[in-house]
Amino acid sequence: MKGNRIKKRNFLLKLLDIFFRPKYFFSRIVADGKMEDAILKAFIWGLVGGILVLIMNLCHGNTFNIFALFRAIIVFPVSAVLLLFVGAGLMMLISEITGGERDWEIAVKGIASIFFVYPLALLLNTLAFDCTSIWLISILVDIYMLFLVYNIAVYCMRGKRVSVLFVIMVGAVLLASLYISNYRTLWFLVKNISATLTCIG
Repeated sequence: MKGNRIKKRNFLLKLLDIFFRPKYFFSRIVADGKMEDAILKAFIWGLVGGILVLIMNLCHGNTFNIFALFRAIIVFPVSAVLLLFVGAGLMMLISEITGGERDWEIAVKGIASIFFVYPLALLLNTLAFDCTSIWLISILVDIYMLFLVYNIAVYCMRGKRVSVLFVIMVGAVLLASLYISNYRTLWFLVKNISATLTCIG
């Protein structure tokens, strides 16, 4: 019981550090040859996200079936691990552009350190119930992801601040272009199908 309380306290402290002391949090990430922990962390957060989505769908009246269970305990965790490596690859690219670290392990660990966002984003997207809510939730999540990418690129990957800001601005412009184009429907469909259909109808 005491161990669980300590873990919860440490998790909350990490969240506070990410929000209010990102330099302190991300600059402590180093390469130590233990990348397996990062992969396991991504898998576990993916599993948590899958279970949360399953519960929310059941609360919304969806029927329970073997496909929904398979999606929750297999598809979401495996997708999380794939996203981990895609995100690390993106960080390596940003680091190359901004003159930062060229260390794959640090990139993987940097992305893994924020993977608590994965189940939270899945849960928030599931909460969307109409066109307005899917717009609002999607924009907020995307802005926060840009904020996290900035902090990882500057404090974890040691990229040049001005160069990182430029890359983030380019990313923001691309996201804005996505939102004002018809492709936003596909972006919304990935996040919440039923809420997106209210935008189409």
